[in-house]
Amino acid sequence: MRTFPTLKDLAAEQGNELGVSDWLVIDQERINMFAEATNDHQWIHVDPERTEAELGMSTIAHGYLTLSLVVPFVEQIFSVASVKRAINYGSNKVRFTNMVPVGSRVRARLKLLRATLGTGNCRIISEVTVEIEGQIKPAMMAETITLFYE
Repeated sequence: MRTFPTLKDLAAEQGNELGVSDWLVIDQERINMFAEATNDHQWIHVDPERTEAELGMSTIAHGYLTLSLVVPFVEQIFSVASVKRAINYGSNKVRFTNMVPVGSRVRARLKLLRATLGTGNCRIISEVTVEIEGQIKPAMMAETITLFYE
């Protein structure tokens, strides 16, 4: 993990990759818990027998489950020592570009696209790519917006 002393130090990294998170296994329990939390019980996510019988494959993670992992992944990649509060402001773009089969390992790669410094704050736009181990095509690409306050 990279730790920046101040928002100004973070902003100086505009245009650079900040790092890569640890790998995380996407198991059926995580998929089922996400289905419960969101009330999205689509069988391709939660019914391994039906998915195998009808599609000849394993269940897959919800796209929004993959998106929900952005926050914990980013927390592994960097922090700013002077920050008292951070707010997820939203996303400009999100694309689910590949399926995440149950049992896969995923991780995030983060590039700082833009950083706009204010008085005691900074708005950043990051490109977050969620990779699947052993796959060329990523699971997801998102452009996220975060507000930081010192």
